[in-house]
Amino acid sequence: MMRAASRPVAAAVLALAVTALTGCSNFPSRQPPIWVWWDMKKQDKYKPQAESAFFADGRTSRAPVEGAVAQELYRPDSAFSTGINPDGTYVARNPLPITKETLAEGQRKFDIYCAPCHDRTGSGRGIVPAKAVWVPGNLHDERIVNFVDGELYHVIANGRRSMPGYRYQISEKDRWAIVAYIRALQRSWRGTMDDVPPELQSRIR
Repeated sequence: MMRAASRPVAAAVLALAVTALTGCSNFPSRQPPIWVWWDMKKQDKYKPQAESAFFADGRTSRAPVEGAVAQELYRPDSAFSTGINPDGTYVARNPLPITKETLAEGQRKFDIYCAPCHDRTGSGRGIVPAKAVWVPGNLHDERIVNFVDGELYHVIANGRRSMPGYRYQISEKDRWAIVAYIRALQRSWRGTMDDVPPELQSRIR
């Protein structure tokens, strides 16, 4: 037997269910629907080919800004964009000037996009592979150290094996900055005392 205290709750649930069902009804009606969230129905926007009182020509459809290229229509055609020379070989040297600012930007983008898998040191022991069955490449392996700069760039843009490409997430200039920073990481792992200025060597011995 239903307790008296539970009857109002049951009645409320039943009323809510009936209301929901009526909202999903396919029966025709002359009455406009009840919109709970009105801004989901009425939005401040122009529909295609609609008239506009804002623009002088009265059209809502606007031509793209001069020089704009749709993402799906972009066709890189230079060694800077692809990392590949016209003869099909990889670009040997990074075209960016290797400055403190370039390395700082490369480090920033490396920490965002590369470090989750490759670790901030480039060891390939990032937080993502700790939970995965595949192991990212160690950027200090001889094989990767021997890549020319254009090949590193090409891998960043297009991926290789289980690594996805980042051409949509990372701009062309930033890809080269990451390449420069990877070279700095590799140099730091292979550095010797002779690479340290004499006046600083006593500090690290």
